[in-house]
Amino acid sequence: MSPKPSAFLPDSFDPKLPVALIAGQGAYPQLVARSARGLGIALRLIAFEGETAPELVESFPESDRHTVHVGQVGKTLKLLEKFGAGYALMAGQVTPRRLFDGLRPDLKAAQILLSLKRRNAETIFGAVAKEIEALGIQLLDARSFLDDQLAEPGCMTGGKFPIDAEYLEHGIHIAKESARLDIGQGCVVRKGTVLAVEAFEGTDEMLRRAGGLKADEALFVKTVKARQDFRFDVPCFGMRTLETMHGAGLRAAALEAQKVLILDKASVLEKARSLKISILGY
Repeated sequence: MSPKPSAFLPDSFDPKLPVALIAGQGAYPQLVARSARGLGIALRLIAFEGETAPELVESFPESDRHTVHVGQVGKTLKLLEKFGAGYALMAGQVTPRRLFDGLRPDLKAAQILLSLKRRNAETIFGAVAKEIEALGIQLLDARSFLDDQLAEPGCMTGGKFPIDAEYLEHGIHIAKESARLDIGQGCVVRKGTVLAVEAFEGTDEMLRRAGGLKADEALFVKTVKARQDFRFDVPCFGMRTLETMHGAGLRAAALEAQKVLILDKASVLEKARSLKISILGY
């Protein structure tokens, strides 16, 4: 039996069945498409109007792609069936405010929203995941095909990590507690003091806030929840976040190994070294 093309795929994965890529913003879905194609996986694309990169959309034949508005859940489900997809994979963020402001729900989306007592990204996408799997289509771990793009243990930029072990441990503890309370998945600490925690505004805004305080010897920590649903929620660290760190005067980041995705990892680590930013996998 040949090995699975990714450690994050189910043991029952059948490479002959198409994978429908449900693609949000940025480089993430583009990396998935490039890697999956390189492995010979048949892909179909469901893109979001105003969110998915046009170059990704144009890389698919017209017969293998469709574009929907955020909130058109019923149409998305019909497209998955039309594609004959055996699997679906969600990759890339949708602008958070679109989930709450300006959403254009179809009947299926409205039914889902009305059924939820708590409305946040996790509950909304979790409910959509149930609808997808009710069709007999398996929603894949969104780290699938990107094994080599994940944070790994140790100082990935080389040399000695500049943050003392006790302050690193403190930062990890704060990030974990923040994630447990469903506040966010990142924080910035400095010598045992919490400078900022991530919430709805996202990672980059948190880093800018922290940079307005005393940023020397500060540490950015990115983590996941204890019961993270990697089918639709994979924390990412990419070039934009690295540049935001640089602009904020932050020089150290700690990312949970095998859990946080480094988008275009080789380029990000090379740029980090040039900016004298240390990145640790813990």
